[in-house]
Amino acid sequence: MAQLVVLGNEKGGSGKSTTAMHLVTALTRAGHSVGALDLDLRQTSLFRYLENRTDYMRRHDILLPMPRRLRLEASLCDSRLEAEAEERSRFGAAIADLSRDCDYIVVDCPGSHSSYSGLAHAAADVLITPMNDSLVDFDMLARLDPETGRVKGPSVYSEMVWKARQARASTGRRPMDWVVLRNRMANIDARNKRRVGSALEDLARRIGFRLVPGFSERVVFRELFLSGLTLLDLRPDDPAAMTMSNIAARQEVRDLMRALDLPPVSVAA
Repeated sequence: MAQLVVLGNEKGGSGKSTTAMHLVTALTRAGHSVGALDLDLRQTSLFRYLENRTDYMRRHDILLPMPRRLRLEASLCDSRLEAEAEERSRFGAAIADLSRDCDYIVVDCPGSHSSYSGLAHAAADVLITPMNDSLVDFDMLARLDPETGRVKGPSVYSEMVWKARQARASTGRRPMDWVVLRNRMANIDARNKRRVGSALEDLARRIGFRLVPGFSERVVFRELFLSGLTLLDLRPDDPAAMTMSNIAARQEVRDLMRALDLPPVSVAA
């Protein structure tokens, strides 16, 4: 089976699709065959990103690394149990199909719970949960005591991940590597940043995930979407593209791959 890397967070705007796209590009540039699933059937942000990439290649008559994509459809069954069974069958077939010729499968989940999202979390070898570095986003992982700032208990999402990890352990497979990615961290040592950091470290010890620095707030991430490019596609000999901010952002991608224990980043020549 291919290694399943799942981007999951039941809150929108956390950077799942941007992170997924950079992971796909990093893995393909490292020489691996990569499959992609976009389980956000309404927004399909990852697949829209890849469609923009295809259009960019056509307009500029160039080739860029691309993953193999499979689209899943929502079941139209009236019965919830029948719908879930059909989607379970479709998801399993898609993973088996991509595993035939892919080393990695990157799965982008929606910012809400769905049958497909639950299946992806249960199957994940690596689960990456991006979150904006704020107390609002922390609430997606756990509830905090407003007076003491201490963790009162895990959220519904964290409990779902915990159950998925238990189910995985019962099958004898190696444990899921759960990584929480701190995106858009402030450059200054703000009080909010310290409170979030302290709460995350406490929660990590209690429910067992790894904390990894993610991507800073940078305009380039939003700008690249329309062209379908990533920081790894920008040529180092292009002074207009390789600003100091973009160089720092590319280093963040390298650091992320290293922290995830994935292949080293290869960039555009």
